[in-house]
Amino acid sequence: MTSDPQGSGVFDHPWLSGLFGDADMAAILSPDRQLAHMLAFEAAWSRACGRAGIFDAGQAETAARAIEAARIDRADLAAGMAQDGVPVPRLVAQLKQVAPAGALHKGATSQDVVDSALACTLVEASDLIAARLEAVQAGLAALEARFGAAPLMGRTRMQAATQITVADRLQVWRLPLEGHAARLAALRPRVERVQVGGASGDRRALGDRADQVVADVAAALGLQPAPRAWHAMREGIADYANLLSLVTGSLGKMGQDVALMAQQGLDEITLTGGGGSSAMPHKQNPVSAELLVTLARFNAVQLSALHLAMVHEQERSGSAWTLEWMVLPQMLAATARALAVAQDMTQRITRIGTP
Repeated sequence: MTSDPQGSGVFDHPWLSGLFGDADMAAILSPDRQLAHMLAFEAAWSRACGRAGIFDAGQAETAARAIEAARIDRADLAAGMAQDGVPVPRLVAQLKQVAPAGALHKGATSQDVVDSALACTLVEASDLIAARLEAVQAGLAALEARFGAAPLMGRTRMQAATQITVADRLQVWRLPLEGHAARLAALRPRVERVQVGGASGDRRALGDRADQVVADVAAALGLQPAPRAWHAMREGIADYANLLSLVTGSLGKMGQDVALMAQQGLDEITLTGGGGSSAMPHKQNPVSAELLVTLARFNAVQLSALHLAMVHEQERSGSAWTLEWMVLPQMLAATARALAVAQDMTQRITRIGTP
């Protein structure tokens, strides 16, 4: 996924991305950022092992600086993926051409590099999601201040029930977002963790200096140290995916309500900038509201894959681990887009209430 839409999926397609794409999240998920995180891990690893006396300290610093300045052949990484199922063996082979081999990567494994890079990605993604959750809540609070006292027909099972206020409905949209923001804050330390396990996840190659190296690498990457490798313990990732689906689900409920309220004949809400029709120019379609529903349903479907990806064989899985790579970035993209759409929608509502 790149910030310059050129793919065939809806999030990076040349024109479908106009509806589904989010430039900020695309930049976070871009190959440039992923590669930068992997190189940052390798540089931090060399320095940490140098400070711990596992590598020669001088060679370790030379290696770290060479890693930071390295120009990586991405076509070679792609060939390595086809052969090895991970990019790291080819990445390390390229780095050995510019850095002292004796102060590079030894004691780490491919999953340490890739998972630590993922954790760095989640730091940036969570910062974006947290900021947008706050912005949507602020937008809804502003609408409540403007229109909250206005009357609105309450509906149960899509039939008129009793009169409520606009504030009653807006709070049903806003309060779950407060809960999601709190869940995200509590969850972040569990997923923003460095991955260090080595060959079989036991850190044995680091001996009695394992804790020192883990703490050092974590600090360099802005991550939390983990008490042991989470190579085959993926409940944190599944929990994070669950949160993404909860966020888009709550926004989907908001979108569904807005679409119903905007129906001709009800006219309980007025928004600027509705979508047009090629055949019926009189229409103002609630495109943004519909998109929130679509993105909620998309993430709900993807979530099952992340739960399936928890089932690892023994100390490391290829099939379960790589399934995460296919699904989690799309869920992040969908969540970021839904939050941006919801935030924009709160700014385009000019009236709410029974006409």
